[in-house]
Order: sequence, then C-alpha cells, then structure tokens
Amino acid sequence: MSRLRSELERLFFLPGATASTHDAPGESPLKAEGRVRALVCELTGPSAWSMLQRLWMGVQTELGWPAPAIAVNGIDACQLWMPLSQPVLADQAHRMLQSLCAGHLADVPAHRLRLWPASEAQGHAMPPLVPAVCAPGDVWSAFVAPDLAPVFEDTPWLDVPPNLDGQAELLARISPLSQGDWQRAWAALRDGDAAERAPAMAPVDGAEAPARRRATETSEPAQLGHHEDPRAFLLAVMNADTVSLALRIEAAKALLHAPSVSS
Repeated sequence: MSRLRSELERLFFLPGATASTHDAPGESPLKAEGRVRALVCELTGPSAWSMLQRLWMGVQTELGWPAPAIAVNGIDACQLWMPLSQPVLADQAHRMLQSLCAGHLADVPAHRLRLWPASEAQGHAMPPLVPAVCAPGDVWSAFVAPDLAPVFEDTPWLDVPPNLDGQAELLARISPLSQGDWQRAWAALRDGDAAERAPAMAPVDGAEAPARRRATETSEPAQLGHHEDPRAFLLAVMNADTVSLALRIEAAKALLHAPSVSS
C-alpha cells in the first residue's frame, strides 16, 4: 500500500474500506450504511479561499478542532476536508456542516456551497477522492498547504499530477476530530436547535409560585359565599380546603380572640 493511500484510509475511510473497495465501481470508502468519517465543504467561484478560510480558522479557534485539510477540486472550487476519528450518521454530519456554514459563511450565496455528505434527498453522496485527474483538460485535484491555498484561489486545479509523496506528507500533518469533541459539538448544536424551536418560556415553578399564591390568597375568600355574621365567615374560611393554610390559620386565630355571642 502506498503512503498516500495509507493516509487517506487513516483520515477518511470507513472501517473495513480498502483499496479494492475504492476501486469497485459505484462504491465509496467514505460512506457506508448511512455513516461517514469525513465532512467536506466546497466553495465555488471567485475569492473562494478568502471566504472559505473563515471556516478553516473558525473551527480551530472557536471549537478547538484540528486544522482541516485544504484541497482544490480540479474544476471550480476550494475544499475543506474534516476527518472524524469515528463514523457518524450522515444526517448529523450534513446538519453540522450546515450549522458551521451558517456561522462562518452566512454571506455566501447558497448556490456556491456544496456540502458532503449531501442531504438525504441526494443520497448522502460523498465527493470524489483527492487527488485525482479531472477531465476535461487533464488537470488535477490535490491537497494544498495553507500558505499555498491563495495561489489556487481563482484557478483551483493543478496543471500537472501532484507529487504523491508530497500529498501524503500534507495529510500526515492532519489529525481527525476526536469522538469526544464531536459529541460536544453535536450536543451544543442539538441544544441550540431545541432553544430555537421552544415557545416562549413560562415562569419556572419557583418564580411562578409566589404570584400564584398571591392570586389564590386574594381570590379564594371571595369564593366562600356571602356571610353577614363575621364568625360564620371566619369558620367558613377555617374549614375551607380550597383556602391556603396561612389564611385558615389566621381565621382560627381571629376566632380565638373574637368575643362570644350570647344566645
């Protein structure tokens, strides 16, 4: 096995995927049974790297993720490849990419962005492996170093085949995202989604209880009916199960101190 293939398998391939799997028509070592080990964001058009660099920096500085691998697709776009140490559901990976782009590329028109794994409607498709020859023109896709990425911003391809040892060396510097970091990021994303969907929050029990008690204490005596005799009213309050305990105690105290009425 070549060093480049070894690095590709280390970073992006699903467990059990081999060189023969990659060579099989219609199969991809990047996806199996609805799971993936790579998140890929591609940006087309002018100044692609200048904008995509915001996401490249953002996942490192804000999330503490390892630096993604940078690539040119050999046709019209720059790419970020974010490897994962463990497979995740393709739906989750796609949702995570949408969230990352919303945070760092919100001003980029949607038609310029391509996310892999793609949506469920698109079969969770994954991109072609890099490096590869890209017809027409016999130009190549390739991984590139961060300091060279601006050189390919408006011409995202190589005119000659990339050096395979050089490609392997670039990938050797890339680390996959740990399972713990993924789980923390996914939990934060899920909690954020839940907060957006939640209706306006009602007061929590501790805050609501005093107001409820005040309303009860002021309204409940009025529900006891009309009593011309004060003692009868106090008795009614003291014996009413629907009246708060504090008011019933006060009524009992008042009865103890009330003068008796002779018959």
